[in-house]
Amino acid sequence: MNEKALQEVDKYLRLRTEISELSEKLGALHKNEMACKKGCSSCCMNFQVLPVEYFSILKQLKANPPQQFRNLDTEHDDCNFLIDHICQMYEARPIICRTHGLPLLFMNQEGDAWELSACPLNFKKFDDFHAENTYPQDTYNSKLFLINREFIKSYKEEQFGEFDMISINRLLVDLKK
Repeated sequence: MNEKALQEVDKYLRLRTEISELSEKLGALHKNEMACKKGCSSCCMNFQVLPVEYFSILKQLKANPPQQFRNLDTEHDDCNFLIDHICQMYEARPIICRTHGLPLLFMNQEGDAWELSACPLNFKKFDDFHAENTYPQDTYNSKLFLINREFIKSYKEEQFGEFDMISINRLLVDLKK
């Protein structure tokens, strides 16, 4: 990976750290309403991520390979890094996995109203949610998109469009290279 692409990976890692810190803060704030904990894998599946996130995760996993994973399975939507309801790449997991269960605030498709989403296992009542106690999904997705846009301009090993996504399960193939 060239120097410019590596700089974008570093920006992604800083953003991921910021998101993790906010997620931990929100998790602590809502601890009484959240069922999410180690062993809960209701949200775990074969997500697709932007290239900058994918190659950041790949770099981290090559440096510290997971101890276990299932054989590549393209027939199902399961994440191949989930073994006995425990994530085998937890430290490197994508942003979407870091925000699972939290109350997510985002603009609707029409762009005229805010919507709130959360895991149905959590928050049985949607009361008193506001900007200070929800995860601002659009804000962070926009930051991630802009970092990815610069990454794909400089990443020369493979060509990607701005909206291209990569299956997280592809990591199993790329880890063997």
